[in-house]
Amino acid sequence: MTTPGTPAGPAPRAASGAAPAPAPGTPRVTPGAPFGRALCAMVTPFTEAGALDLDGAQRLAARLVAEGCDGLVLSGTTGESPTTSDAEKTSLVRAVRAAVGEHVPIVAGVGTADTRHTAELARAAERAGADGLLVIAPYYSRPPQDAVEAHFRDVTDACGLPVVLYDIPGRTGTRIEPETMIRLAEHPRIVAVKDCAYDLLGTQQVLAHTELAYYAGCDEQVLALYAVGGAGFIGTVANVAARQFRSVLDAFDAGDTAGAARIQRRTIELTGAMMSAGLPGAVTAKALLGRLGLPSGPVRAPLRPAGREAADGLLAAYERLAAEVS
Repeated sequence: MTTPGTPAGPAPRAASGAAPAPAPGTPRVTPGAPFGRALCAMVTPFTEAGALDLDGAQRLAARLVAEGCDGLVLSGTTGESPTTSDAEKTSLVRAVRAAVGEHVPIVAGVGTADTRHTAELARAAERAGADGLLVIAPYYSRPPQDAVEAHFRDVTDACGLPVVLYDIPGRTGTRIEPETMIRLAEHPRIVAVKDCAYDLLGTQQVLAHTELAYYAGCDEQVLALYAVGGAGFIGTVANVAARQFRSVLDAFDAGDTAGAARIQRRTIELTGAMMSAGLPGAVTAKALLGRLGLPSGPVRAPLRPAGREAADGLLAAYERLAAEVS
């Protein structure tokens, strides 16, 4: 794994005929991708009674690594972070670290609407063994950009871990503007962005002026962002299709851009079913994981489980993708 705090630059592309991917459990982190290229925004498994299922989390994490994930992002949106306690977040990091070993990067979601609370979570994640932090813009209060910048700097300075800025204005109500990103990139431990802003122009402006590693946070944009210099993806659909999304990156790196585009297009049906069908990704990911007999459990209120018809549609889309892209 790269040294925490190492500035990230655009990922170099391998020539056609590059060596195959290393075996599961072997570090796959590449220059320009500080936490690897293929990361899953992992669900947080719960028991049927609604308690944190650490055994299930360990089994799911190990499976995701075996399926091609370079790293795991815990306690993000898909991980239902608004409804897990601080203690649960810390326990989850510790359990997953024990399951996947030291060579798989773990990024811990610590974002809240409160700078002081976020800093406390950042220190707790560092003590628990995380390799990096995922930090959103403060939500609800909608601070101006100078306050957004100060928030990220204060949280980053609260511990020694590298930070991934999570730009998702559709949920927070506040954009991390490109100019703010460029200023924040001057901090040696602000190294990456999870990009859910749906602004490819703004993203390219930041890529042109910084060495921030940009990860696609919207599964339908994995190839588009990678093709303009992105680092890879942090995906929700990767909970069930990590191998297929990794294949997009591998094909592109091998020089098979047409093949990469074909695979990306084949993922669209499942991505649409999971991310654009009116249900949150945490709900659809857990519904499909459950149908596949994998650790997931219920979602916590105010989320509600997917209905049978929705779950049937998810499984059908998954099976079609699995048949098309092995």
